[in-house]
Amino acid sequence: MNSVDFAPQFAPRIAPATVLVVDDQTSSRLVISELLSVEGHQVLEADGSRQVFNCIEEHQPDLVLLDVIMPEVDGFEICRQLKQSEQTRWIPVILMTASSDRSARLSGIEAGADDFLLKPFGQTELSARVRSLINQKRFNQHTDHAEQVLFSMAKAVENRDPSTGDHCDRIVQLSQSFGHYLGLSTEEIRNLVWGSYLHDIGKVGIPDAILLKADRLTASEWVKMRHHVLIGEEICKPMRALHGVTPIIRHHHERWDGSGYPDGLVGEQIPKLAQIFQLLDIFDALSNARSYKPALSLEKTLHIMKAETRKGWRNPDLFAQFVKFMQLEDCACS
Repeated sequence: MNSVDFAPQFAPRIAPATVLVVDDQTSSRLVISELLSVEGHQVLEADGSRQVFNCIEEHQPDLVLLDVIMPEVDGFEICRQLKQSEQTRWIPVILMTASSDRSARLSGIEAGADDFLLKPFGQTELSARVRSLINQKRFNQHTDHAEQVLFSMAKAVENRDPSTGDHCDRIVQLSQSFGHYLGLSTEEIRNLVWGSYLHDIGKVGIPDAILLKADRLTASEWVKMRHHVLIGEEICKPMRALHGVTPIIRHHHERWDGSGYPDGLVGEQIPKLAQIFQLLDIFDALSNARSYKPALSLEKTLHIMKAETRKGWRNPDLFAQFVKFMQLEDCACS
């Protein structure tokens, strides 16, 4: 490791960060600490797995520099544990290794490492890798804050109409249960859950005079109401983390026979998660009381949904699976 290799003066600087250096060799930790200190970073040190998790819990570092070869637990396993935990999975991890062997890099990728540093390295390379990942982490934090604002906005939209009660929270529970029943992936279930909260966020652009109208909507009012799916898509489209959710937002009012909106999609043209979500949405609306209707029994709710499926509005195979799922749920609750 060449500590004389200073970063060029024109390299863009970042606000100082907290970096955890994990290496069982004291001399290596000291050299890396010196290199990082030049950038103004606060450096924490750990010599093994026992210290790593305590240090992370106490100090919440912005990045972890992790040596691969260590006694007891190696860097690959520590990285794997960090990436599997909800509390630490978003902390960038740079694995440091003296081996250029392809299998070592593959093991690091499988463990979830964000980057690699091949020993020996100098300040220029270290600075560039650290700067890149810290910038990315801070960007992700800003994105998370924006997502939180969207979820708060969606909750505010739901609260505009008190008749819906805890509609979104109930669909979240259904999404998780039915998603597992269908064997969906973790990401698909997450998208369904997020879609449960965000599917009607576009109603923020619909006037109260239309949204809360007790009487039947006029033709022009109905056209404006239908625009909520397009408004919602536009609100969420810029968020990369919501790319799997926007199809639910846009298409949860499509119908199997093409008579839905906004695009009149037919059959399997309708995104799979939108097909699943609309069953959950309709089921909750029918089976829970609203200001204009009482709650319907499970039998009556499924009867109405079956009639709609016969009309061609729903995927018949998916609805059959939903019926079996609800019957199992009903038996479990009995």
